[in-house]
Amino acid sequence: MSAIYKRELNSYFNSMIGYVFIAIVIAFVGFYFMIYNMYQGYPMFADTLRSILYIFTVAIPILTMKSMSEDRKTKADQILLTSPVSLTQLVMGKYLALVTVWIIPILVFCFCPIIISMNGTSYLFSDYSSIFALFIMGCAQIAIGLFISSITESQVISAVVTFGALLLLSLWDGIVEYLPSAIGNVLATFSFTAPFVNFSSYSVFDLRGLILYISIAFLFIFFTIQSLNKRRWN
Repeated sequence: MSAIYKRELNSYFNSMIGYVFIAIVIAFVGFYFMIYNMYQGYPMFADTLRSILYIFTVAIPILTMKSMSEDRKTKADQILLTSPVSLTQLVMGKYLALVTVWIIPILVFCFCPIIISMNGTSYLFSDYSSIFALFIMGCAQIAIGLFISSITESQVISAVVTFGALLLLSLWDGIVEYLPSAIGNVLATFSFTAPFVNFSSYSVFDLRGLILYISIAFLFIFFTIQSLNKRRWN
């Protein structure tokens, strides 16, 4: 698995994808951080993170679009599928490489609450718990993108479908409001953004929400393994 991980991680920085993803995320967060926290004086970095959630519906598809589809297009997946590495190790190696790229901007975000505290009132617990929740939520989004990339050989299709899926999740709360109450109340419990809002707006450590994110990540990693397993036998 380590060989797969190193190969994938190098591929993101040998191409522009890793740099573009990191630059987009840090640039937008930095812009909102300067406006909200530095210029307007809002003391909570969590407010900034909540304001830029929509950015990840675009940035995550850019990151994940080549994770599986490129191998499928170049037929490199045939070598991987017939290698002695198990499908679980193959998928986890690719997934962990994506998470490693994702954690780089997360680590940069960790400096922002410190900058706020050096200039006045700060809410470090709320800010750092929100950063942690954002990281876990991003891991779930990456797992979704990884699965979608595994079912197509087109990076463009992978990016577009992943964008659509993440957009649906971000609009989930608004959609279920228009459904009959019996159905809407059930679907509302699977809100994708509500756990992060609990962290960032109410300073609530939403353990149930974290379990939801982790469950989604494991579920789509499992789907990815099954997708590859089906192609291996076909």
